[in-house]
Amino acid sequence: MDQWSTWLALAAVGLVAGVINTLAGGGTLLTVPALVYFGLPATLANGTNRVGVLMQNVFATRSFRREGFDALAESLPIVLPAVIGSIAGAAVAARLSSELFEKIFGVAMVALLVPILRSQQKKRAAVPATGRSAAANAAIFGAIGFYGGSIQAGVGIFVVAALARSGLDLVRANAVKVILVGALTLVALPVFILHDQVDWPFALVLASGFAVGGSVGARVAARGGERIIKPVLVASVLAMAGRMLGLY
Repeated sequence: MDQWSTWLALAAVGLVAGVINTLAGGGTLLTVPALVYFGLPATLANGTNRVGVLMQNVFATRSFRREGFDALAESLPIVLPAVIGSIAGAAVAARLSSELFEKIFGVAMVALLVPILRSQQKKRAAVPATGRSAAANAAIFGAIGFYGGSIQAGVGIFVVAALARSGLDLVRANAVKVILVGALTLVALPVFILHDQVDWPFALVLASGFAVGGSVGARVAARGGERIIKPVLVASVLAMAGRMLGLY
């Protein structure tokens, strides 16, 4: 495959992954293997991929706002604990058994189908941010941030599930998610850059696809609502669970 064909294929994979990530999560299952296929070592692919993830969430956030879903107020109470958790996760990831860690979260992802699929009888406009609820949110999103810092793949699924459990509908949950995951990625990316684990030509090509996918995914989510989001979420959860449990 010549260089231009490689760039086009990589941008196309990024676009599809950006849509999947914005609607649900798990697009990394496509992009990291694609980067490895095109010749990058796994560690370099992991760092390179995060440039695209950051761009996807920036563009998705902008599209959600244009569609009338400005989720900054809901995001603020949970960004700080998630970012702290992300830093901690990145710091200790090398000391953990990744195989055991991934199996535990593979089982957890199947369990996430319950809050995702359960109809919410009482929707709240924002994540609770005071008193006991604020403490609970800090613990939950700190743990999600820890996962994002250590494993990262599929972290958006955990975010959506936690927000759905708190009472948000899936459209607004996704609008909050892209802000939160963007913040987690922004914190983690400099670590990969400092360790020279970003291939910038690959990163920029992939990021172009991710950016378009993020914009498209946000518009689809905002206009299609839960009837579009739920099937994508279920497929993403099952795909991530199968991958983490070593079924393929």
